[in-house]
Amino acid sequence: MELTGAQILMKVLKEEGVDTIFGYPGGAVIDLYDELDRTDIRHILVRHEQGAVHAADGYARASGKVGVCLVTSGPGATNAVTGIASAYMDSIPMVVFTGQVPSHLIGNDAFQEVDIVGITRPCVKHNYLVQRTEDFARIIKEAFYIANSGRPGPVLIDMPKDMVARKIEYKPTTEVKLKAYNPTYNPNKRQLQRVIKLIEGAKRPLIFAGGGVSLSKASSELTEFARKAQIPVTASLMGLGVFPASDPLWLGMLGMHGTYRANMCTGECDLLIGIGVRFDDRVTGKTDSFASQADIVHIDIDPTSIRKNIPVSVPVVGDCKISLQKLNSMMDGQLDLSGVAENRKEWFDHIVSWKSTRPLDYEQTDVIKPQFVVEKLYELTKGEAIVTTEVGQNQMWSAQFYHFEKPGHFITSGGLGCMGFGLPAAIGAQVACPDMLVVDVAGDGSIQMNSQEFATAVQHRLPVKVVILNNGYLGMVRQWQELFYDKCYASTNMEHAPDFVKLAEAYGAVGLRAAKPEEVEDVLREGLFSPHTVIMDFVVEREESVYPMVPAGAPITDMLLV
Repeated sequence: MELTGAQILMKVLKEEGVDTIFGYPGGAVIDLYDELDRTDIRHILVRHEQGAVHAADGYARASGKVGVCLVTSGPGATNAVTGIASAYMDSIPMVVFTGQVPSHLIGNDAFQEVDIVGITRPCVKHNYLVQRTEDFARIIKEAFYIANSGRPGPVLIDMPKDMVARKIEYKPTTEVKLKAYNPTYNPNKRQLQRVIKLIEGAKRPLIFAGGGVSLSKASSELTEFARKAQIPVTASLMGLGVFPASDPLWLGMLGMHGTYRANMCTGECDLLIGIGVRFDDRVTGKTDSFASQADIVHIDIDPTSIRKNIPVSVPVVGDCKISLQKLNSMMDGQLDLSGVAENRKEWFDHIVSWKSTRPLDYEQTDVIKPQFVVEKLYELTKGEAIVTTEVGQNQMWSAQFYHFEKPGHFITSGGLGCMGFGLPAAIGAQVACPDMLVVDVAGDGSIQMNSQEFATAVQHRLPVKVVILNNGYLGMVRQWQELFYDKCYASTNMEHAPDFVKLAEAYGAVGLRAAKPEEVEDVLREGLFSPHTVIMDFVVEREESVYPMVPAGAPITDMLLV
């Protein structure tokens, strides 16, 4: 059977179960778009290539499948780099197809030519340049396998135009064989025995969960583990939702803007069990001081992440789900849990004291407080919405005041901290979960970075809701300027901004605004339960700050509280 490269791509995508592609056409991929139009794969036409990759990211996180996007060569490919880097930092499975000039023109500075393989090498899990159409099917199969195995991540396939148009005798590829790539899924049993011993002797243990728990679909195993061993749980920004926020063992988020009790626990625990985490700088603060008094266990599928930032007593290389399943089984047979509650009474009393004396709070005045908006959003959605965020204060208030019960319900750019992420990610999540309520919590600065994607949402009839916490500033930078730069608000004033209600109407969406606290709930009710794409503009306290806050380079227990 003779097929073109374009036909091979569509055939293999169907074999991989792909039902949606996010993309933007151009000359180098016109053959692919011609073939795509003949399939039943849904194409979501975005308005910018960065939006395509963020949407594929949101789709992957909400669906648990590999996200797929397709962009053209040159600027189309370079526009996608920010989204690729964000997915790489957060370990999101994705395959990005980029067009390329014909093979004989590569290296000649041809029109819309860039070395996207070279450009993306530091921010992809792997990438390919297709040099023979005969290899195309194998490359696509490998890309999906690499993206979604081990520690997930984005894989890029660069496709010269002649390789896509060329016709060959197609031979199906069924098996992926990669000799040099063999992720370790099953943990070493002796290392797990060491973990059990440490749990048995610990008086002040702490579990620190991250995005790896969500990626390995290990939330139920983590919950069982914590409850069996009676160990309190904190999480990174990426780990929110992997342990139910309503559970008495839940401490809240850890880190620069983590809860007082979670941060204090790291300073006094005698055992810290990190599961699917990177121990990045926003979590650890000053690394020399981070849990320096504790034995640290680190469970992760990526061996290069272990001992990268923090010394570890017991390294466990393995899949989070499998590792926790084995630990749960071992606890049933080996660990005497009868005296655990009494043994750790003092520890839990400590935690209760920290929680009561330094809770997350704010004082609502006659001006809308952003925390109040997020709290009302949580109350009205009963915690059942998928929440995406932009980056900055809006992201941190969402993490603090929206209480996540399930994995995959909080979608944010964690490692790269990419402004403009939330709206396209919400679009991707809505495509993946058409019956779910999807809400992007945004700032007035970050929403303007990819606001063109409102056209995408309206065109494809996606009822995404956007909650803008509008303070007229680049809020997080302004907060740093207030605290550390003598209130010199250099280039952070964003008062000159569009009327977001009129912007919504211009795109064919619904626009709403609240300027007083008593208007917040009514606007949220009207917006959330509308069948349309909605922008809700909340005019909030201009100089409200996110607390607690750990200054850069300080120990995680050294928090600014007011």
